Amino acid sequence: MKAFRVPKDIVFGWGSLDYLKQLDGSKAFIVSDKTMDKVGIVNKVKDYLQEAGLETQTFVDVEPDPSRETVAAGVKLMQAFSPDWIISLGGGSSMDAAKAMWVFYEYPDISWEKAFAETPKLRNKARFIAIATTSGTGSEVTCAAVITNRNANPAVKDVIASNEITPDIAITDPELAASMPPRVTAATGMDVLTHAIESYTSIAATEIDRALAIRAIQMVFRSLPKAYADGRNQIAREDMHTASLMAGMAFTNSFLGIVHSLAHQLGSQFKVPHGDANSLMLPYVIKFNSIAVADKYMEIANALNLKFDSEKDAVNKLIEAILQLQKDIGQPQTIQGIGIGEKEFNTKLNDLAQSAINDICVFCNPRVPSLQDMKDLYIKAFNGDL
Repeated sequence: MKAFRVPKDIVFGWGSLDYLKQLDGSKAFIVSDKTMDKVGIVNKVKDYLQEAGLETQTFVDVEPDPSRETVAAGVKLMQAFSPDWIISLGGGSSMDAAKAMWVFYEYPDISWEKAFAETPKLRNKARFIAIATTSGTGSEVTCAAVITNRNANPAVKDVIASNEITPDIAITDPELAASMPPRVTAATGMDVLTHAIESYTSIAATEIDRALAIRAIQMVFRSLPKAYADGRNQIAREDMHTASLMAGMAFTNSFLGIVHSLAHQLGSQFKVPHGDANSLMLPYVIKFNSIAVADKYMEIANALNLKFDSEKDAVNKLIEAILQLQKDIGQPQTIQGIGIGEKEFNTKLNDLAQSAINDICVFCNPRVPSLQDMKDLYIKAFNGDL
């Protein structure tokens, strides 16, 4: 038996934030970050909710790669406020933090270990709305939340993966992403591409997942350079926002692979933005995985109208196309190219590889890696050895 699970309602397109005006409820707790607060989007959401008759409270202290401490701080306020709606507003970090807060709001005595192992039934106290402001993570439709344990040595990212934390309602209004600077557009766009490619090649992927993933891949190649070059290009912005949504729908059902396993550790130990880390590792992992799924990469290359004369050539052409896309949008292509020195890298290499091999995303990768494979992939990505 197979299943395909996404939020009950997915509202998308220009102006879809207006949906909040028709929300039924009494209290809404908004989880976001200082940037969304500063640019006025938090207030816009509050105004719509108040128009619907809901009392609101906000928590805008979510940081990139949110920590357990941030989750605890939000839960404390949430417990005092007793909302019946939790609303996450932002990119992946805000959504991850809000999903984790939801778990601890409903189960104050649950341990982190229990939350990661088996999330209990939610929706006893509140339901959940996710509003995407970046065209990248797809977290508005996913069953995952990544939380950083900064007390571990080294710091490590852990994942809550449960259908219980899939939002009830997802809102993806491209107008909210229209003000993203080119740098963020590039990084989040490469996150979308990574989600879609890893979903397509996952050992758990179904044809439904692959249908969404392959279309998202085409849309990224078509529209990411345009959105990067001109943030006011509405067609490109909507394409990228929708591609992010579709890739999220795919990977929340198919799960991901070791691009994410490797990228999570670059984020936790070197503070590399998640989209940049995924973009960096993607070509090297494609090369590694091609032993197992060259046929799938050939299907992707064919969907992109790349010219090739064999499966092996298709893999190479796909990697070349990704590298060219990275160049077109100013993405770094090596670990040392993002400013990490060789000495620091070598010092942390063993910890990086060990944490990566223990990451949950390893399990659906199409080729089973060893610890040495993970080290080798980091080394190749450091030097640019394809």
